Amino acid sequence: MDKTRSNHFNKAFFLLAILTGMLMFSGVALADNDSCIHCGMLKAKYGHSWVIIEHDNDTLEGVCSVHCAAIDMALHTDKPVIKITVADYNTKQQINVDQAFWVIGGDKMGVMTARAKWAFSTKDAADNFIKKHGGKPATYEEVMTAAFADMQADTLMIQKKRRMMKKH
Repeated sequence: MDKTRSNHFNKAFFLLAILTGMLMFSGVALADNDSCIHCGMLKAKYGHSWVIIEHDNDTLEGVCSVHCAAIDMALHTDKPVIKITVADYNTKQQINVDQAFWVIGGDKMGVMTARAKWAFSTKDAADNFIKKHGGKPATYEEVMTAAFADMQADTLMIQKKRRMMKKH
């Protein structure tokens, strides 16, 4: 390989490395093959409950559920949160937690919790869910209060399920 061709190859490789690094660390989007940093659940399977927490130091935490978001906030009290988005239950599109229409409970099993906490981008979608599956409307603050109140029982439930899975 001649020197000119080698220089072009090195420049191309360098640019590719820079672009890859920018995409990896820019937080542009979390891929569907990402997993929850606390429990390992895959975004591809739990995209309907996925939560993204942005801290003031520009780090993003992707978690599978409100339960794991509560764990993350409790573990990172030293990292103030500047933005939290949650997936719309129906579309899986991320929406701001304060703009979401929340439903607590109902007959659909929650993610990492016995008492489900679902977000919807419209009031109609939340109302339709309640008509079909039960539950009650809530605010984001009520959802997080419920997540922390459910933490002990949910943690014990998760541990029991994992012990049972190991046996089989």
